Amino acid sequence: MDNNQPMKFCKHCGAQIPQQAVICTYCGGQVEKLETEGPSNVIYNSNQNINANANMNYGMGIYSRPLNKWVAFVLCLLLGYLGVHKFYEGKAGMGILYLFTAGLFGIGWIVDIISILTKPNPYYVRIR
Repeated sequence: MDNNQPMKFCKHCGAQIPQQAVICTYCGGQVEKLETEGPSNVIYNSNQNINANANMNYGMGIYSRPLNKWVAFVLCLLLGYLGVHKFYEGKAGMGILYLFTAGLFGIGWIVDIISILTKPNPYYVRIR
């Protein structure tokens, strides 16, 4: 180090460091308060954003209504081959198809039993 340079002692480790040093070159401790040049950046966040998602269960002109999963399951289990659960959901076209094909030859009936069991309670069905 240059002998002409004024020195001071680190208040953390006691080592001699240059007078203008803010951080000790030996221990890395901050020995002086950092001075900022210019104005400090203060951000005033006046964000009044409120989550107004009221989940009205409708979108693009197609409304939906909640249905009980267990009512649909019992209807499907007992009368699914006649399509009664499809009429309960408001799907009359599929209900008529199930009525004339005995639940799409039993395959659609079994698939519907499984799919109704995997739905949450209540579940929502689109009404057109």
